[in-house]
Amino acid sequence: MKTIYHAADSRGDANHGWLKSRHTFSFANYHNPERMGFGALRVINDDFVIGGQGFGNHSHRNMEIISIPLSGKLAHGDSIGNEGIIETGEIQVMSAGTGITHSEMNGDDAKAVRFLQIWVIPNKMNVAPRYQQVHMGDIMRPNEFSQVLSPNADDAGVWIHQDAWFSMGGFDEGVSQTYQLNNPSNGVYVFVLSGKVVINGQILSTRDGLCIWDIQSFMMDTTVASRVLVMEVPLFM
Repeated sequence: MKTIYHAADSRGDANHGWLKSRHTFSFANYHNPERMGFGALRVINDDFVIGGQGFGNHSHRNMEIISIPLSGKLAHGDSIGNEGIIETGEIQVMSAGTGITHSEMNGDDAKAVRFLQIWVIPNKMNVAPRYQQVHMGDIMRPNEFSQVLSPNADDAGVWIHQDAWFSMGGFDEGVSQTYQLNNPSNGVYVFVLSGKVVINGQILSTRDGLCIWDIQSFMMDTTVASRVLVMEVPLFM
């Protein structure tokens, strides 16, 4: 097993007043040549947006964009006719493809929204833009890594144009769980949403990340109740 540890406080930091964001990988004004992504995983932004504010209309091309509200709600609108609210407990994906314009606003005028925005480089360029939104409550199982994203439209969760799998889990204190890679040539990025876990002797606390590769599976032990996101992606494209 090979690993690279990313402490939560080592991430890029942006504070625009209405928006506070931490960047795991280089993004906007944060540039770190050692943090340009992990294989097909290009962006993990941990965003906090105050009530009534958000990102106005802006465009994307040829990127798989995943949004996961962690608290609050996110209002979405786009140029292919989708409009609505993404609630905490849901996952949303856009395949930007040939080009899409969208907005992401706080869906509440008073309460802040906190959400992850994750970009994955696709394995197929210039596809027709698409949108998908799924509630994760029916597919999440306690103390397990539950799949919420895959390359397959018929699988649990959302799907994207890449050989990638995302899993989320809520784990009680003292639980040990094994993650089995779907493709052993892939790598895995573990992101601790809350709590404290141990992988291969490395302690990971809230918002810490760990790149893992050169393995077929790994074991995770929780020292306190924890929520974890696992992103399995191709290392070489």
